Amino acid sequence: MRLWIVTYLATALGFLGCDAVWLSLMASRLYRPALGGLLRDAFALAPAIAFYVIYIAGILIFAVAPARATGDWYGATRRGALLGLMAYATYDLTNQATLRDWPLAITLADLCWGTALTALAATIGFIVARWAGGSASTG
Repeated sequence: MRLWIVTYLATALGFLGCDAVWLSLMASRLYRPALGGLLRDAFALAPAIAFYVIYIAGILIFAVAPARATGDWYGATRRGALLGLMAYATYDLTNQATLRDWPLAITLADLCWGTALTALAATIGFIVARWAGGSASTG
């Protein structure tokens, strides 16, 4: 259990740190100009926390754990990338299909970002799990 708590925290720190940089750099350059009045002045904390808690758990379950079972770090990266693409596509393509004037640029940027970010976070999680837990049968 300790192994997965450490892995979760490391994955979360990697994901949250990178996402915070992305959002702070891109909010005024991409999101605010493209989405204008749809954006809040400040994000709502409760749904943001819920997203991060659930999504980080998903990274561990769907990318880190299977890769750890095989000892293949690149498996964590690949599965993380696929999870990121699917999750961010769910959000953005649903918006593209249902919201008037949803910008294609937002969809494309989010798909690339979600894919890369989740792949990176899964890789971090795998490396930390391997470091903290030794062999795949431990933990």
